[in-house]
Amino acid sequence: MAKARSDNSPVIRLGISACLLGRKVRFDGQHKRDGYLVETLGPFVKWVPVCPEVEVGMGTPRETIRLEGSLEDPRLVAPKSGIDHTADMKRWSSERLGSLDAEHLHGFILKRGSPSCGAFRVKVYQPNGSPLTKGQGLFAAALTAHWPLLPVEEEGRLNDPRLRENFFERVFAWHRWREFVENDGTPKGLVAFHTAHKMSIMAHSVEKHRALGRLVADLKSHPWASLRDQYAIDLMTALKLLATPRKHANVLYHLLGHLKKVINSQARQGVVSTIEDYRLGLAPLIVPLTLLKHHLSMHELPDWVTQQVYLNPYPKELMLRNHV
Repeated sequence: MAKARSDNSPVIRLGISACLLGRKVRFDGQHKRDGYLVETLGPFVKWVPVCPEVEVGMGTPRETIRLEGSLEDPRLVAPKSGIDHTADMKRWSSERLGSLDAEHLHGFILKRGSPSCGAFRVKVYQPNGSPLTKGQGLFAAALTAHWPLLPVEEEGRLNDPRLRENFFERVFAWHRWREFVENDGTPKGLVAFHTAHKMSIMAHSVEKHRALGRLVADLKSHPWASLRDQYAIDLMTALKLLATPRKHANVLYHLLGHLKKVINSQARQGVVSTIEDYRLGLAPLIVPLTLLKHHLSMHELPDWVTQQVYLNPYPKELMLRNHV
């Protein structure tokens, strides 16, 4: 059953391969409806469906197509008839992405293996008839080139709990970044934005956390627009690195350090025990995080600590940290 969306949840706009929503646009006239995306995620997002093959004019049902040639610049062909759709697909992709600019997307979910939509490991057939599984669909390639910082994933990879959690953390981070740029966009605002995201960045990379800190500390030494754009690049690059139990435990211990003067040793040991259980794979992240959040809420602490985005990076109803 789909969960009700919290009143204060942001409106997330996600592009998606239309077949994943249940639309019968596949080559065989069928769909690839994904229950998790439609039922669990659906209440929290506005979907922007796209089907490159239908929208370019191939129709439904249609002859199968595939990628052929080089990995760097493959052709999109229908092997039975020999029709080459490459030029049409590239032209349509450019036009469609231009129209999608107005949607201000926060992410995109693509159909795995598709010669138009596949983002990773798409088959590219060689002259001898054997495929190399290192390609990218033509629309997916145009999409990632057009918006290099936009979080992009395939529905199949979202079955991996860590990849799923990572993708949606990036989606909501990109939403917050866009909100900052559109509603504030000042050096002072960037300092506040970075302060709120310190622990989130640290959970992905201590090195990137330090580098972004140095960038923000050096605000007056660089032109504002270029520094702001560089921050966005470094932020999204950092968040794309997978957080691990060891990295999460490091952040949890950092947050626990702010409680050392206000909780007794027994309470502290209780938190430490749950962190270690998580680090050793005996409990999901939600367990130590919930206990730590309880203690943080019970004491007067600096706002920058209690308002860390890491503590609530997306709606709790998604339950993403229940599985990592």
